[in-house]
Amino acid sequence: MTQAAIEAVWRIESPRLLATLMRVVRDLETAEELAQDAFVAALAQWPHEGIPPNPDAWLTAVAKRRAVDRFRRARMAAEKHERFARDLAPEYVGAPDVAAIDDEIGDDLLRLIFIACHPVLSTDARVALTLRLLGGLTTAEIARAFLTSEATLAQRIVRAKRTLAAANVPFEVPDRSERAARLGSVLEVLYLIFNEGYAATAGDDVLRPQLCADALRLGRVLAELVPDEAEVHGLIALMELQASRMRARVDARGEAIRLAAQDRSRWDQVLIRRGLAALARAQRLGGTLGPYALQAAIAAEHARAATVEATNWARIAALYDALASVAPSPVVELNRAVAVGMAFGAAEGLALVDALDASGALDGYHLLPAVRGDFLETLQRRSEAVTAFERAAALTRNERERRLLLERAAACRT
Repeated sequence: MTQAAIEAVWRIESPRLLATLMRVVRDLETAEELAQDAFVAALAQWPHEGIPPNPDAWLTAVAKRRAVDRFRRARMAAEKHERFARDLAPEYVGAPDVAAIDDEIGDDLLRLIFIACHPVLSTDARVALTLRLLGGLTTAEIARAFLTSEATLAQRIVRAKRTLAAANVPFEVPDRSERAARLGSVLEVLYLIFNEGYAATAGDDVLRPQLCADALRLGRVLAELVPDEAEVHGLIALMELQASRMRARVDARGEAIRLAAQDRSRWDQVLIRRGLAALARAQRLGGTLGPYALQAAIAAEHARAATVEATNWARIAALYDALASVAPSPVVELNRAVAVGMAFGAAEGLALVDALDASGALDGYHLLPAVRGDFLETLQRRSEAVTAFERAAALTRNERERRLLLERAAACRT
């Protein structure tokens, strides 16, 4: 039994364990310490005894036993000790009571998700805490994924926990009046994690597949916990459909490949089918499609097209119109400009991009000059395209993307 296998089990089981412990001890720091104690016990025993049939139950029982020991050592007041002893499972002897341990686990996970993504926290803190508590990642793994120092990331997580404690955030699912806003915060965090894996903002890799996998896994868990929320299924559809292209997004050397040049036979048909099914489920739930479901509908148009030329760009432009009305942003307008240019001609797309450029709304955003370069190249205005691609290369922080943009500039020169 290798440590890697045990760590893989831990990544899957730790969110459930932590969620259960949070319900029992009502303190995030204590719950994390008890969970880590259980993991250490697993590392000591499982290499010799093998992973038990129900590792979640094993870990939870060990953690609860440690909790009982901790409360006894602290010699808590009799009434508090009795309350915790009543809530905790009996000490672990042989096989645990699985039914008792798994009780309320779905509700526990949902509570933990809403705590990790609480809007009282900054976006960076929500992302880090979600990956730490629900993704099962270590501080070092999260730091590597986001190209920051381990010390910086650790401080971010510590501050997030202190903020939650200072705000007295309850371990509960928000009531109906605030649930929609809180759910939006959760979906935002999951998509930020996915996007960082799908299009790394910095460093020397185009993709960070593990982040995409973590976001998808957490999204699927959330969809099981709140099956009647259309936007949750919309987000799942969007991530599944985008993830389907990952094998075609880079070449053998890890260099980026643009959508138009991708080998669509390498797109993952299983993920496409799952994404289309999730989108259909979101649509069946009724109501106006939200921003994630609309983006999934756009991704579905790409997935259904056998070639770039076969893509229904007019339909995509119309979907971006709808998206702009639901979630207006300069980035949405830039993407709409691409669709308009593909559907109705590069000159029309370029006019929209130039208007955005003049507004200053996307100053510093490298994809604006990159898109502008695309249109200028199509219109045979090659010297202007060189300038646009070089400007985009200077703005991006991703080394692979910078090389691609400079190669395109060089191609326009020749």
